Amino acid sequence: MGARVSRQDFEWVYTDQPHADRRKEILEQRLPDTRPGCARCAKYPEIKSLMKPNYNLIWIVILMVLAQLIAFYLVKDLDWKWVMFWAYAFGSCISHSMTLAIHELSHNLAFGNCSPLWNRYFGIFANLPFGIPYSVSFKRYHMDHHRYLGGDGIDVDIPTNFEGWFFCTRFRKFVWVILQPLIYAVRPMCINPKPITYLEVFNLLTQLSFDVFIYYFFGIKSLVYVFAGSVLGLGLHPISGHFIAEHYMFLKGHETFSYYGPLNLITFNVGYHNEHHDFPNIPGKNLPLVKKIAAEYYDNLPQYNSWIRVLYDFVMDDSISPYSRVKRHLKGEVKQD
Repeated sequence: MGARVSRQDFEWVYTDQPHADRRKEILEQRLPDTRPGCARCAKYPEIKSLMKPNYNLIWIVILMVLAQLIAFYLVKDLDWKWVMFWAYAFGSCISHSMTLAIHELSHNLAFGNCSPLWNRYFGIFANLPFGIPYSVSFKRYHMDHHRYLGGDGIDVDIPTNFEGWFFCTRFRKFVWVILQPLIYAVRPMCINPKPITYLEVFNLLTQLSFDVFIYYFFGIKSLVYVFAGSVLGLGLHPISGHFIAEHYMFLKGHETFSYYGPLNLITFNVGYHNEHHDFPNIPGKNLPLVKKIAAEYYDNLPQYNSWIRVLYDFVMDDSISPYSRVKRHLKGEVKQD
């Protein structure tokens, strides 16, 4: 448990991220022996038809919020051990799943790009059973992650140098996995702090009001259930394997990996991560169709079928650490939200 990892720095590259080029190639590829400008001769015309909002997401989020409200009532008189049990067994799954619904909303996939504020306000609503305000801030930083994947000083999904230096043994990496909720909250302020917007203030005040509502009507046990479920669900939890699976470089030369296992059913297909970065304007429910339609581009890419195995390998493999990320110096003008 005390052996140090071999990696001492990030994997610095001097090429652009691969997703824009692959997206362009898929959309512009033509059938054999067709005119270059023939729109009807595209090899994968179905891809563009998938670029539309998922209105079912609205009802799914509403049902998830209602499910948590019912859970607040059911746990309010339980013994503390059962409060914590249900926080991990059920609340953590709902909370983590809701963060991925908010991820969908950050891409305007519920109400479409023509109604960005509807998506922001609905994201604040989806944030309520999570307990901690973050929906609006997540959208601002997540857009940078897509535009400038691995960008030094911009992409806050990349660990800090301190994380790479300190969490360098198996035991420390295990602690790092547990501390993911805290690390993801603090890291943006260390790497790329941004001025607070009025929507973030509104997100904060709305969330605090809802937390007071939970305490007043359901009591302290329901409030602890909320926060415990959120923290546990983002830490040492099977679903949290996606944090590492998505971009940690288990295989040199690849910076994004997809997961095709069963947990996609409750995570809005976030495991289809190569497909998502190639086409961020396609909702999660359609990403399996992207893989099916353009199979020649995805079938041979490295992939996972177990997020639990990803967590295990991250901790136990002495060649993998928080430093195992592709990083690049950005060229040209950087535009941030």
